[in-house]
Amino acid sequence: MAVGFDEMRGEGGTVREHYRGYDRWLAEQPPQVMLSRREEAEVIFRRVGITFAVYGAKDEDGKGTERLIPFDLIPRVIPAHEWREMERGLRQRVTALNRFIHDVYHGQEILKAGIVPTQQVIGNAQFRNEMRGVDVPGGTYSHIAGIDIVRAANADGSGSYYVLEDNLRVPSGVSYMLENRKMMMRLFPELFSRHRVAPVAHYPDLLLETLRSVAPAAVNDPTVVVLTPGMYNSAYFEHAFLAQQMGVPLVEGADLFVDPSDRVWMRTIDGPKPVDVVYRRIDDLFLDPEAFRPDSTLGVPGLMRAWRSGNVAIANAPGAGVADDKVIYAWAPDIIRYYLGEEPLIPNVPTYRCFYEDELEHVCANAAEMVLKPANESGGYGLTIGSAATTEQLDAAIAAVRADPRNWVAQPILQLSTAPTLCAGELAPRHVDLRPFVLSGRDTYVTTGGLTRVALVDGSLVVNSSQGGGSKDTWVIEDS
Repeated sequence: MAVGFDEMRGEGGTVREHYRGYDRWLAEQPPQVMLSRREEAEVIFRRVGITFAVYGAKDEDGKGTERLIPFDLIPRVIPAHEWREMERGLRQRVTALNRFIHDVYHGQEILKAGIVPTQQVIGNAQFRNEMRGVDVPGGTYSHIAGIDIVRAANADGSGSYYVLEDNLRVPSGVSYMLENRKMMMRLFPELFSRHRVAPVAHYPDLLLETLRSVAPAAVNDPTVVVLTPGMYNSAYFEHAFLAQQMGVPLVEGADLFVDPSDRVWMRTIDGPKPVDVVYRRIDDLFLDPEAFRPDSTLGVPGLMRAWRSGNVAIANAPGAGVADDKVIYAWAPDIIRYYLGEEPLIPNVPTYRCFYEDELEHVCANAAEMVLKPANESGGYGLTIGSAATTEQLDAAIAAVRADPRNWVAQPILQLSTAPTLCAGELAPRHVDLRPFVLSGRDTYVTTGGLTRVALVDGSLVVNSSQGGGSKDTWVIEDS
């Protein structure tokens, strides 16, 4: 099996320049101190309630589904010059994807040009007919995007970044990024006086600024709310956290109503108050029982009417998921070229589209060396890593792909880069990815760093929190 890129050490075990200051500090720390700090972090996270629900899972008593996301004390460090290039690539990608979403709900020029097959868009489970012809402020559909980045080793020992996945609907994880940084500053304040680590604490202010910037034009002082499906949602902690950090109400569907003039109102103890921007953390189909699923009790009847009338902004816009489908992902480089006339600054992972007969046959013949991914699942659910699957599991996955090839893609198994992680009291390499967040409104902002997720099981490539992965603080730091 190929050896992955080591984020901290180069050839011969030499510490990379941007890690040297941290490595010197770490060498001075008694192991017991690090263990006690980890225990302290766990106590604080549990007290604050920083949890993530793992659907279908139970705790040791068979009662619960909520778990702490394991937090690793060893930060993932990225040099500033690498980050600047990645930031340019993220801006480029999200700009092009927003243009793509606008186009497919309006002129569909990219489909007419044959760049992306029409049926792959129109037949997409995330395509919303209700969005056709609807204009949104600034042409922005995905106001909050989470782009998953991985790094793999090259033959010469260097590492290259790739986009693994686009999350343009209701991406989560930014609260854990913020809490990880807060925890590191609490446990190791001296580190931040020694190193020039780029800040992330201003994200809630930037988020609020972005949301207010897309309010209906006639509104001078827009009211923003965070719409949550409720406390049983896996990311409820994040919903409550962001509302509190922005200083805006956290509401459920029953807290809002739409009047006959298509204005959205919030019920309060002082009477109804108008709402101008809804930061929704609810999937499209549950947003409005009048427009989508009539049995939804999570959404707001008439919300889409109010939105189409221009009386409220919804972030992210309904229908934005048409561009984060894993099949459409395969065309992202072409989308960038078509709308921006530029080459992608961060490449895709090579991706096989199973609805093409030749690519389907290649995937089925080489499934043991592939990751098979359903098009519209998230959180690591439904995927099959061929090298880790049993014969029965692989056969079942191939049968599922053949039964519905449009809804599957496959990618070669990448050896994700590794970062040092505290495991059983000792440092050990564990595979990581990175989810930076891109805010798009009147201006575009990219978090300096992002959420580093780490696969805590030795050799595992699955970093998702929903699959038992952990997380690290991410430092963007000037070279030492």
